[in-house]
Amino acid sequence: MPEHPTDPQDGLFADLEDFDETTAAPQPEPPPAPVASEAPEIRARGPFGRLMDANFLQFAAYSICDRALPTVEDGLKPVQRRILHAMWEKDDGRFSKVAGVVGNTMHYHPHGDAAIKDAIVTLANKRYLIQGQGNFGNILTGDEAAAGRYIECRLTKLAREQLFSPKVTDYVPSYDGRNKEPVLLPAKIPLCLMLGIDGIAVGLSTSVLPHNFIELLEAEVAILQGKPCPTLVPDFITGGEMDASDYDEGRGSVRVRARIEERKGEKNKLFVTSVPYGVTTDRLAESIEKAIKTKRLPIRHIDDFTAESVEIELSLSPGTDAEKVRKALYAFTDCERRVPSRIVVLYQNRPCEMTVPEVLGHHAELLKDIFRREFEVRLREIDALILRKTLEALFIEKRIYKRIEGVKTAEAVAAEIRKGFEPYAALLEHPLTDEEIEQLLKIPIRRISLYDINRHNDELNALRAEYAQITDDLAHLARYAVKYLKALIKEYAPQYPRLTKVTDGFQEIDERALTATELTIRLSEDGYIGHDVRQGQSLFPCSSLDKLYVLWSDGRYRFMPPPDKLLVDAAYAPGQSWLDALRPRAPVRYFDAGVYNRDDVFTCVYYEPVYGFTYFKRFTWGGMIMNKDYALIPEGATILLFCKGTPEAIYVKYKYLKGQRITQQVFDPSEARVASASSKGLQMTPKQIERIATHKAPWWVEAEGATKGALFP
Repeated sequence: MPEHPTDPQDGLFADLEDFDETTAAPQPEPPPAPVASEAPEIRARGPFGRLMDANFLQFAAYSICDRALPTVEDGLKPVQRRILHAMWEKDDGRFSKVAGVVGNTMHYHPHGDAAIKDAIVTLANKRYLIQGQGNFGNILTGDEAAAGRYIECRLTKLAREQLFSPKVTDYVPSYDGRNKEPVLLPAKIPLCLMLGIDGIAVGLSTSVLPHNFIELLEAEVAILQGKPCPTLVPDFITGGEMDASDYDEGRGSVRVRARIEERKGEKNKLFVTSVPYGVTTDRLAESIEKAIKTKRLPIRHIDDFTAESVEIELSLSPGTDAEKVRKALYAFTDCERRVPSRIVVLYQNRPCEMTVPEVLGHHAELLKDIFRREFEVRLREIDALILRKTLEALFIEKRIYKRIEGVKTAEAVAAEIRKGFEPYAALLEHPLTDEEIEQLLKIPIRRISLYDINRHNDELNALRAEYAQITDDLAHLARYAVKYLKALIKEYAPQYPRLTKVTDGFQEIDERALTATELTIRLSEDGYIGHDVRQGQSLFPCSSLDKLYVLWSDGRYRFMPPPDKLLVDAAYAPGQSWLDALRPRAPVRYFDAGVYNRDDVFTCVYYEPVYGFTYFKRFTWGGMIMNKDYALIPEGATILLFCKGTPEAIYVKYKYLKGQRITQQVFDPSEARVASASSKGLQMTPKQIERIATHKAPWWVEAEGATKGALFP
């Protein structure tokens, strides 16, 4: 594996060989090339273009491989790996100042101390690998940690035993070449899925949600036994409740909720006892206060008593339905949020997207490889120990050390020892080396005089038994890995229970139903409408989520959120005749308002004075732009009738004219098709209308009869 993923030897930056700084400057610029539909190749973009492309590619590769993404092999980002390695080098079981750990880590990590300290705090708050002492902040409240000179940390027992094995670790020089750092840590636990990791690099990002440690080990045991990987869902340290119906093996998202409960003896109160993942109590309280200000929550007071656990007390308004408030908290505050997941990791130094079973499958194979390498190292050590003990036994029991008495030169001593071992050459794998002879000569006289043959044989038998056991385990690595993981499960299961409760699915909350009567639109005597109008005529209730329409008798209309206070300067006449707008002596301007729905059907009759015709149309609002004025009828026209829906009939009374035979008519609105709001209406009549209504009003005279009116395009 290369020292850096951006090493030019990888072939990524071969184009830099074409750039010569000594000759590039005096060269005349070539004439501009014609614009092509596609970007030119790198070699055709000139030396500066090639340099910029190469530098950007180098930066992108560096940010992806050396900063943002974890590796699937040990589940760590480079800064996390360097922190743990620096702590392990200095580990003596006692706490060390975080500032000192930061300093040690900077021998390996070429970035600022603030980033290292933040990474240490984050790892400590995830509890698995680093144990903190002092103020490491609070993930529940969002409080920051104290300065590194005031807090201390050390490796946990889990990290010390499961992450380090220098005999099977590959090392490379650090960024300044003064130290050696591990390429990967031989992690025997699936850290990537345990810790949960977020990272943003050039062109990609990763969001790995944390999972329960014990459940991960149990799933890996199943994989090693050749069984399908069981379904796994995230587990958050903040607890709460979770709906994982949209979570597909690491893809998709989960919905998490705070726990909200009622308590006996506490009337008109709700208690929040957990927060969703990624939400602090301060942020949650702010979202609740915002919902209270917009009148979505009938809550009088918020008290936050959070310390080691979440405790937010909500005092409700008298007579409030607690269950309805709970639903509103989930709908309008951060008591519920959706957390996306996408597992993008480095595998063999290349970014790739994986699922949870794939990550565990790769780690299971890596775990077997770690055990294989450790076993091979231990077998070599046992071979060396057996050989050394055999040499010592022969040297002492056969009194070979007596042969060197009186010998005066080092060469003669070595020759005598070799002659003494010649009868036992069959017991040795090779002729004695100078190093082995030197070790024999260092055996103290006291050890020779107190030599115990029985103890020696017991030690040899123990080594041979260990050798046989390791040989058997080496032949059955999956079986050994299963046994190893089950021992971890037994040891750590009480310490790491599941914290997040998994539900079958959250009940969908109809936000509009919760707020259907949240606001009341009123009309003041001076012509203002809105939900902040305190005195006046109540028009209709609505939700703060609704959009309203306001239509004036001249055909101008507008869509808007429920206004605080809006001047309409007109009379309110829903479903009534607007003929007063045509009266020359005291013309009255009317308006209508309601909740916008693009598919609602409306009926409109309007008078167009240019040609003296009255028109009819049925329409739907369709799409809209907020707070923009639209025209429902031509300029200069006046609405005579406007109502929601399609009435059964429209009754029309014409102005009296001498000799006029038809004085009143009935029209069938259903004969007109539904069109858009901007469409022109159908011709209804050229006669002047005196009265119009959707029902038989007192002015309707049965004795005069009624002909059916026709609508013309």
